[in-house]
Amino acid sequence: MPFYHHGLLRVAVATPRVAVADPNANMAQIIELLREAQTASVAVTVFPELCITGYTCGDLFGNATLLNAAQDALNELLAFTGTQYQGVAIVGLPWAVDGALYNVAAVLHRGKLLGVVPKSYLPNYKEFYEHRWFGTASKAHTLEIPFKNEGSIPFGPDLLFRIADVPGCVLGVEICEDLWMPVPPSSLQAVHGATVLCNLSASTEIVGKMTYRKNLVTQQSGRCLAAYLYAASGVTESTTDVIFSGHGLVAENGSLLTESTRFERNNTLTITEIDLDRINGDRQRQPSFSDAAHYGFTSPHQYRIVELQLKQSQQAASAKLYRRIDPHPFVPGSGPDRDERCAEVFHLQTAGLAKRLETVGNVPLTLGVSGGLDSTLALLVACQTLDLLQRDRTQLTGFIMPGFGSTDKTKTLAHQLIEQMGVKVRETDIRSLCLEQMKQLGHAPFGIQLDGLDVAALTEKLKAVPREKRHDLVFENVQARMRTSMLMNAGFVIGTGDLSELALGWCTYNGDQISMYNPNVGVPKTLVRYLIRWVAGHHYAGKPLEKLLHEIADQVISPELLPTSGKADEVQSTEASVGPYELQDFYLYHFLRFGFTPAKLLYLSSQAVFDMNYSEAERQQWLRVFLKRFFANQFKRSCLPDGPKIGSVSLSPRGDWRMPSDASAVAWLE
Repeated sequence: MPFYHHGLLRVAVATPRVAVADPNANMAQIIELLREAQTASVAVTVFPELCITGYTCGDLFGNATLLNAAQDALNELLAFTGTQYQGVAIVGLPWAVDGALYNVAAVLHRGKLLGVVPKSYLPNYKEFYEHRWFGTASKAHTLEIPFKNEGSIPFGPDLLFRIADVPGCVLGVEICEDLWMPVPPSSLQAVHGATVLCNLSASTEIVGKMTYRKNLVTQQSGRCLAAYLYAASGVTESTTDVIFSGHGLVAENGSLLTESTRFERNNTLTITEIDLDRINGDRQRQPSFSDAAHYGFTSPHQYRIVELQLKQSQQAASAKLYRRIDPHPFVPGSGPDRDERCAEVFHLQTAGLAKRLETVGNVPLTLGVSGGLDSTLALLVACQTLDLLQRDRTQLTGFIMPGFGSTDKTKTLAHQLIEQMGVKVRETDIRSLCLEQMKQLGHAPFGIQLDGLDVAALTEKLKAVPREKRHDLVFENVQARMRTSMLMNAGFVIGTGDLSELALGWCTYNGDQISMYNPNVGVPKTLVRYLIRWVAGHHYAGKPLEKLLHEIADQVISPELLPTSGKADEVQSTEASVGPYELQDFYLYHFLRFGFTPAKLLYLSSQAVFDMNYSEAERQQWLRVFLKRFFANQFKRSCLPDGPKIGSVSLSPRGDWRMPSDASAVAWLE
């Protein structure tokens, strides 16, 4: 049965071996590929242009023997789909209508010919001369055509095919050159509801065309907020004058999902899944898309809708997806892509901070440096920004403020970092200030009465607190707010908190949540490590600072606010409280970027590599934590300081994310 689950529809683009001008032989190859598609539960399979006859038949297209054989082959394909392929198949062939010949796409489903779509634009330049044989769709005035025993079949470029039992799935069809036009038919189809655009192509191959074609398909899917399925003729077409490579492509909303290997000599079927939830969600969130259908971007005709029932299978839901689900959506794969992304992020951060510093002038700058990930990244950005503005780095003071949970290791790292970065340093032990404030509050941390205790005595008593009892929000908040108070009173505060911490509320209101400008606000935790390592290798290669930055990037993520006995394994772990950041960032990306349901988040996490590291129960546990914390901590995000948007996911209350602070998470948790 065709695969559809959680908005994911399985599709394929096919390139069959072609025997030029031999429809029966070509039909056999198409059937072989449809058998493979059926085994893989493919719901929509798109074949190349004129695949039943071959694209390179030349003047043979004017011969009735070839045209009749093509019709007979199509009839055989219909019979096959009636019993042995349950998805939608779209094939190409020549078709004579009212004394004219058309290059068409035939849409088949379960033994029915649903419609025939003629090509709108015919190339007639260089190696192409289709006007010699075919008429354009604009010349076709017949709305229905006969075929064998099928009765009247819808015919024309104004057809859309709605799969009624797959929400938000409407197929639009165009043929090769149509895509290369200033306003492709697929653009018109998209603004009139098509979400899956199918192109039957016979694009020839020359040096450099592959990249152009790939960009064209990908960009069209982005402009149309749609999936784009591009099936191309292969190397077994005639090579009298040109070569075909069989370059199949599937793109979605501006991203290339998969492509075939070119120049294969055997049948190829390239399979993936398209995400209809993502497509329709993006359209809903971008009202300018729907505006295009009403303001000047209209079709010369009204579209006719042909409906079908896919009768998809829900039993295959546990099957492994062909589509790769990236476990780290905020982090590019590796090599040049990752370097390019890190460079772009770092430039965005420095550009944002530079404008703010130009505005405020040469005021003293302050930044709390803990020796951890976020403050290190903020320090790197701040120093690069000062260099960019040709200001002395000593305008910035790095504050080291050890508290009751600080370790000697991180304090040493902080000192080394500040020294090598060339900024001013000021170390202030905040424990005595925090102790005095807790006394004024009448607070007894962990049940310890503070009367008569000094810092040394309290520190010793804290070491004896059992590990399972080290929970005291006031004790933590006093330290976080004391640090912020010192920074605020000393100058213009550069913030350090990242996007992931804001999503989970892992920050103290009016503490580390507050700054005067935060260059890290749009950077997720999973990307912070890579940014630090990138800066180390590209800005400080061969210097002692490079090694130090890599050491910092390897640290356990910790706020260091709770006391320890001094043992390394007792360092307060952030991820033990809020969950693994790689998992929470995965949920954050798909929840905010696409609005996916919790059930779909869990399903996608099972399809990523997370099932190798986390059980289903663990993934569900941390998703609950994510949802509870995300909803409960909106009040911290409602008054965020300024900071630059970095990626497609942002929590700025002035930009991407507006949410009431008292919204309920019940529906999501249920």
